[in-house]
Amino acid sequence: MTDIPEPSDAHLIETLLQSETLCEGGFLKARRDTVRMPDGGVSTREYIVHPGAVVVIPLLDDHHVLVERQFRYPVGRVMTEFPAGKLEPGEDPWRCARRELREETGCTAAEWARAGGMHLAIAYSTEIIHVFFARGLSAGERHLDADEFLDVRTLSDDEVFEACREGALTDAKTQTCLLWLQNVRSGRWTLDWQANPDQESV
Repeated sequence: MTDIPEPSDAHLIETLLQSETLCEGGFLKARRDTVRMPDGGVSTREYIVHPGAVVVIPLLDDHHVLVERQFRYPVGRVMTEFPAGKLEPGEDPWRCARRELREETGCTAAEWARAGGMHLAIAYSTEIIHVFFARGLSAGERHLDADEFLDVRTLSDDEVFEACREGALTDAKTQTCLLWLQNVRSGRWTLDWQANPDQESV
């Protein structure tokens, strides 16, 4: 994939004229950009600057996976989701994925595969989430952040799919991961599995 626009997309491109910071927190920034429209007009775009993140699909034997349950304050409810976390400044997504899996679940994985990326909220956020698969899991001790509280559960693929169908699982990144999971399990999509290069030092 490439970020270079196709020639046929030239009539859709917006050009930055001016950018201002609306607010800046410890995690996110809000910006308002003034842009020139394809027809020459001028408009504004307000959006959130996000550092990027990873999500891990931890595979277990017999078509089971690891999921987490944690309270998500903005929506005011406990959510079921795959292990995930934001990138630290300058952090490689591969290393972030291994770090997050170990910190949140206590597990290390013998093999990893990068599935791809997803833009979570293209209308108002720069966030990209890098999707990883992990298998050959070994249990260990969790290292949660001081303000992090979550449960780890084992569910069958069917249970996760059913939770999505019933509306009990509404997290967008996890729903997208289920598309990957379904196609990888069926053999329709293949992955380039790699041995964990630093299992002992993550």
